[in-house]
Amino acid sequence: MLAISGTRAHAEALREEIAGVLSGMGLRLSPEKTLITHIDEGLDFLGWRIQRHQKRGTSKHYVYVYPAKKALHAVMAKVKAVCWLNTSLPLEVLLRRLNSMLRGWTAHFRYGCSSATFGYLRHYLWLQVIRWIGRKHRRTPWRQLRRQYSKGDGWPSHGEVALFNPAAVRTERYRYRGARIPGPWMSTA
Repeated sequence: MLAISGTRAHAEALREEIAGVLSGMGLRLSPEKTLITHIDEGLDFLGWRIQRHQKRGTSKHYVYVYPAKKALHAVMAKVKAVCWLNTSLPLEVLLRRLNSMLRGWTAHFRYGCSSATFGYLRHYLWLQVIRWIGRKHRRTPWRQLRRQYSKGDGWPSHGEVALFNPAAVRTERYRYRGARIPGPWMSTA
């Protein structure tokens, strides 16, 4: 995908220039997959949303990279599918399945502005697991289930296995290094 700001004529000229550089490498631009858009409108690329926003409290604009809604909805659908599979399994099995899936997803998306998304996913995850426990023990009061399946803080756990907390993952912003990375399209003049 290609994100360009400027006029349409400038965008077409840039598209031709990039096509020339790529043809020298034996590559070509795909018209179906190439998107020319203003960075303020943003674009989705490999599960990420890339968009320029004004920073709160200032007049400065920055490009933010955060998980796309499609990627968030995909992991939420996986969590829901795992939680609706089978209530006859022990909670430990459910927690291990969810933990492995969520660790990988958060490891991929930790290099961006993902804290708010991780917090949202934490709430959704807690709710799905609590509903699963409620379906497993339909006649048991909530207070008893909370004592049995948490370590006192309300976060689901069973024995030594605790539910992975996505909100506890430390995020890190990607830093642009384009000026230090040489490329064939950069002029040396």
